[in-house]
Amino acid sequence: MVSAIALLVAILVAVVGVLLGLAATRPNTFRVRRATRIQAPPEKIFAFVDDLRRFVAWSPYEKKDPTMKRSFSGVGQGKGSVYAFEGNNQIGAGRLEITDSSRPTKVTMTLEFFRPFKAHNIVEFILEPQGDVTNGTWDMHGPVPFMAKIMHVIFNMDRMIGKDFETGLANLKALTEKPAADTVMSPA
Repeated sequence: MVSAIALLVAILVAVVGVLLGLAATRPNTFRVRRATRIQAPPEKIFAFVDDLRRFVAWSPYEKKDPTMKRSFSGVGQGKGSVYAFEGNNQIGAGRLEITDSSRPTKVTMTLEFFRPFKAHNIVEFILEPQGDVTNGTWDMHGPVPFMAKIMHVIFNMDRMIGKDFETGLANLKALTEKPAADTVMSPA
């Protein structure tokens, strides 16, 4: 019985050691990026990205917790606009603030998570006109502290977050490719 327990402890110590060793080899930063082509001018798409109140109409995170508490502060849109949220375990709690707005091609934001873990990331939406379509890119990057590196060993963050970005871009595409009369703003 003692040798079985000792073997179990040794295996557990080895697994933890391997996990910590793999975590130590992970990069100190991460980046998740997805892009899509949208048959709409950048100005039309920009209006949905530069106004955080309009996120409700297309963000994949809104559907993950329809009862999420949200508040808006700062200016109505553009630099200084703030969106705070508090939701279920899939959403957590945090704050999104537009830190730079270059009409109609780029919006840069800071995303701070308070729960389920603390994180500070940069989010960028880049809209590049190419003829009659716009190449829309959703990018997020930031530091990876050691505890997060352990999570990155277990979970593929690019795949997890990337799916959300793909869904959000598809929602944005569907919304902005509609004729102008069909594009309405959802209430916040």
